[in-house]
Amino acid sequence: MAVALRLGLRNQGRTWPNPAVGCVVVQGGRVVGRGWTQEGGRPHGEVMALAQAGEAARGATAYVSLEPCAHHGRTPPCTQALIEAGVARVVTAIADPDPRVAGRGHARLRAAGIAVTEGVRRGEADWQHAGFFSKVRQGRPLVALKLAQTLDGRIATSHGESQWITGPEARARGHLLRATHDAILVGSGTVRADDPALTCRLPGLAARSPVRVVVDGKGALDPASVLVRTAGEVPVWLVTTAAGAEHAAALEAAGVMPVVVAATPSGQVDVRAAMQALGARGLTRVLVEGGAGLAAALLAADVVDRLHLFTAGRVLGGDALAAVGPLAVAALAEAPRFRHMTDDVCGDDRLQLWSRQREAACSPASSPTSAAC
Repeated sequence: MAVALRLGLRNQGRTWPNPAVGCVVVQGGRVVGRGWTQEGGRPHGEVMALAQAGEAARGATAYVSLEPCAHHGRTPPCTQALIEAGVARVVTAIADPDPRVAGRGHARLRAAGIAVTEGVRRGEADWQHAGFFSKVRQGRPLVALKLAQTLDGRIATSHGESQWITGPEARARGHLLRATHDAILVGSGTVRADDPALTCRLPGLAARSPVRVVVDGKGALDPASVLVRTAGEVPVWLVTTAAGAEHAAALEAAGVMPVVVAATPSGQVDVRAAMQALGARGLTRVLVEGGAGLAAALLAADVVDRLHLFTAGRVLGGDALAAVGPLAVAALAEAPRFRHMTDDVCGDDRLQLWSRQREAACSPASSPTSAAC
């Protein structure tokens, strides 16, 4: 199962709207098939592993990191593929909460005479599939907030200089995070200040660049920005309100996809509505990279699930820009709370992973971020 879970990570960030599932087929103590969900969510990991195993799958044991699907979609269900392949036993890590599956996969396998063992390395699978589970249960993707800050929690000098707070090793780790998420989300202020590309620029991983999402209530994304100019190469979505719909529509010819959501009383994008809209479009894992106002809005709305905190050994002082904007927290009990998960060194900088306390606990050694580090 440990191998199946590792295989599932290979295309994490590329399989949405489907989960990233790994599968290992074992016959006589020997691995005869390995597979993982392919880009775009098809074929599934089980199908890939069974195809590699061929006739050796008959009488074998299949280890799958998520309950096999039991419903007909664009392809037949994986339960049918396992039954037709003649496997004798299926071992799964965790049940699929999708109402179309939700135990039906296990039941169908047992009805066909296949032995089923559930819950092997369940905690790791729960962590790994958290984005898909969030989309199914809450209608929104898992939201991971990435902050690169100084020791005193600042992200730019009093004059706005921010490149670079952290060193090259930390920046490379940040690009790896981009490669494992479906989308990267920033506010319009970040786009105006930095004109970023928001792509994955690690060698060999350019194709893993996620969907680029900009939040701007007025829909006023500069047509000359890098994002608009490259929208035909890597998708760009513009989340806006009715007030910005006309501006956003004007960018469609350049390849920018408008996503119109509800506004707050002040005319800003309602971030809860934005997350629901992104979930409805299939996204399961969103990495937020800026800026301070957007971070505060997401934290205040209680939709941040994980925090990737990069800390550099610098101090900028109280006149520098804070990593998170005002939250209007009047009492400590109201403050968003996170549980420490992992701690790593990135060159001269430090990377900590924190999980919102509502998330299930997971062994730090089994988290994908720890493995990547």
